[in-house]
Amino acid sequence: MLDYDTLKLIWWLLVGVLFIGFAVTDGMDMGVGTLLPFLGRTDSERRAIINTVGPHWDGNQVWLITAGGAIFAAWPLVYATAFSGFYFAMLLALFALFFRPVGFDYRSKIKSQRWRSAWDWGLFIGGAVPALVFGIAFGNLLQGVPFHLDTMLRSWYTGNFFGLLNPFALLAGLISLGMLTLHGAIWLQLRTGEPMAGRARALVRRLGLFTMAAFALAGVWLIVGIRGFEVVSMPPADAVPNPLNKEVVISSWAWLHNYWRHPYSLLFPVLGFFGLYRAIRLSEQERCGLALLMSALGITGIIMTAGAAMFPFIMPSSSDPNSSLIVWDATSSQLTLTVMFWAAVLFLPLILGYTTWTYAKMWRRVTVEEIEAQDTLAY
Repeated sequence: MLDYDTLKLIWWLLVGVLFIGFAVTDGMDMGVGTLLPFLGRTDSERRAIINTVGPHWDGNQVWLITAGGAIFAAWPLVYATAFSGFYFAMLLALFALFFRPVGFDYRSKIKSQRWRSAWDWGLFIGGAVPALVFGIAFGNLLQGVPFHLDTMLRSWYTGNFFGLLNPFALLAGLISLGMLTLHGAIWLQLRTGEPMAGRARALVRRLGLFTMAAFALAGVWLIVGIRGFEVVSMPPADAVPNPLNKEVVISSWAWLHNYWRHPYSLLFPVLGFFGLYRAIRLSEQERCGLALLMSALGITGIIMTAGAAMFPFIMPSSSDPNSSLIVWDATSSQLTLTVMFWAAVLFLPLILGYTTWTYAKMWRRVTVEEIEAQDTLAY
């Protein structure tokens, strides 16, 4: 049996993998939805765009559901605190996501320009709003969330929805929206025929440069304008996990400490910039498959940059730093983490294999001619 500390670290990594998997797969679908009203000029063009993700979007969304379930099982106190503190933000993202299944399934059921246009904008909301909200949530985590734990370990959130919409968090939201829309644009360049592919290619450079600039600005802002969190004392490793049995301080440059202690972690922001830059260049060279892989690498680097900076913090508290939830004291029991670990070992390869198979079997460019030829069969 794996020891308790190793399991805690493994689940921090696995939850990170789930978020990256969600961003790379379902984030691509969100990017396509965000671009739908702008890249499709006619109904057939928009249907072609929708059909590039139509067979996959619901399977890709399972990554988000699985990540939420993993947080609930591995870090129940984090789940309770996050879903109370970010309650209205999560509802906003959830209600926006409601537009996706209804939009995909019902958009083309009625031959009405008004009906179809309304659902096109619904799919735009279902792509852009969650991408923005998830980034805003990460931006608030890096600043600390206003909550505290009482002696019964009950979480009390003292902020409000509008407090989440602060300038740094909005910048983080724009990074999220930019990188996912870029990913979606490259996907459309790869999977659609002309003229949609050409329009997508024309957007890739602007979206990539915007995301790189926003990522760089966020890094500078984090260094000079955001104070981070640091654990200065912890109970013994064999003690019962209790988030209140530690001492946390807030100090300048604290989010850089992991990079000073482990210089190899500087590879993560480098991967973020390198992946985005190479995605732009490969898109211009019409090497769209490699561009999509580089875009995925850029997304991975950006997410890992934030994760490496915050480790071991999962949800820092700006109201009472000692109430901050970290990898070592906010977890479930060793038995729970062990059972979940072996379930992940069994099922994750199956999910990856099935997902790869479905993409391989349905891999083709979707053209306007194909859509018009099978008017009653496609989305």
